[in-house]
Amino acid sequence: MTTTQHAIGSGFGAQTTAREVLEGIDLTGRLALVTGGYSGIGLETTRALAAAGAHVVVPARRPATAKDALDGVDAVEVDELDLADLDSVRGFAERFLATGRGIDIVVNSAAVMACPETRVGPGWEAQFATNHLGHYALVNRLWSAIEDGGARVVAVSSAGHHYSAIRWDDPQFARGGYEKWQAYGQAKTANVLFAVHLDQLAARRGVRAFALHPGGILTPLQRHLPQSELIERGLIDENGEPLESAGLKSTEQGAATQVWAATSPMLDGMGGVYLADCEIAEPAPADGTRIGVKDYAIDPDQAARLWTLSAELTGVDAVTPR
Repeated sequence: MTTTQHAIGSGFGAQTTAREVLEGIDLTGRLALVTGGYSGIGLETTRALAAAGAHVVVPARRPATAKDALDGVDAVEVDELDLADLDSVRGFAERFLATGRGIDIVVNSAAVMACPETRVGPGWEAQFATNHLGHYALVNRLWSAIEDGGARVVAVSSAGHHYSAIRWDDPQFARGGYEKWQAYGQAKTANVLFAVHLDQLAARRGVRAFALHPGGILTPLQRHLPQSELIERGLIDENGEPLESAGLKSTEQGAATQVWAATSPMLDGMGGVYLADCEIAEPAPADGTRIGVKDYAIDPDQAARLWTLSAELTGVDAVTPR
């Protein structure tokens, strides 16, 4: 498979912060939507975009918590959205579209990671439903505003996509054998495939899509992991302190790649690629090292197949030409 997954020499790296990638970029008059924009790297993304002049809409499952977290950040509005509930997704989209505004930036940052087996909606596995299907439905419900703005759509994936390709024979773990990291890996692979196919469908209309790995960051995303597992995975010590050897990023550094994807002129005319450390990532090596992007996550045929499945499950597809 030929690929455009090759570095472009951005000049940035793992230690770059969201504010640094925005130096010299004026987002005045732009509207950004950031799911999960009130916690972890999503919160830092909201702060950075707002500081650069954007008006940021933060849909939140816990609106009161979001408003508290965003207190003091100018040009931010909060509305209710539960990505695991398609009725909630539809309701949020209808309220936003009623305002008549276009969207310039979408950052799908909200996620759940390695949770116990949980069922939502019609029995869907929660990580696949929340991380992928909810965002798929949201972008499609908001499509008229996104297309109108010629937006960039950013899907926050993870190196966790290395854990699993799409389980085409049983994506919902309906036949048992749930494993939290495999489920997380599938959901993160789905995020990349979503960006690949969205870009293929929408590039001619001026909408470009990117997926990315933000890096390792300790945030509330790890809320389902016991301390013993964080220690076992080499992230923290016995006192709960981050280990230098883990190479963890700060939230400001963790937000940088998604902010770069959403705003950088270096990426003009590009899309459908997977990023890491504010750069286009290389293909994953054959030795199994969890760096770069796996072939199955950027395969256009699998991306199209996932789009079709997602449309069937959610009942919405506003992007595919009729």
